[in-house]
Amino acid sequence: MTQGIRSYRDLRVWQLAMDLAEEAYRLTHVLPAAEIYGMASQIRRSSASIPANIAEGYGRESTGAYVQFLRTARGSLKELETHILLAERVGLVEPASSAPILKRAEDIGRMLNALIKSLRSRQQG
Repeated sequence: MTQGIRSYRDLRVWQLAMDLAEEAYRLTHVLPAAEIYGMASQIRRSSASIPANIAEGYGRESTGAYVQFLRTARGSLKELETHILLAERVGLVEPASSAPILKRAEDIGRMLNALIKSLRSRQQG
């Protein structure tokens, strides 16, 4: 018997976004101390924003607001990917360290797109 979604914490996309944020935080531990207020801060902020926006949108009273927060989460996801790719390009992280994070980000992006599409079609139908 399957239990329904009773909280944003039951959403698989939120759970994976939390895992992604945790991985991103761990990645920042290898960055030079000089980057604590630069790249490390940007990676941490954007990664934490993804599950936070999923949760905040879930708590809103309208589907339209929920979709908007999911879009914001998707934007933060793209921001995180960009910071990680830049950190690779300037030699702050090795591609072997960032590849699993980028793969998880890609998967979460697909999930967010599917959830947005589902909510929008339910809203219109």
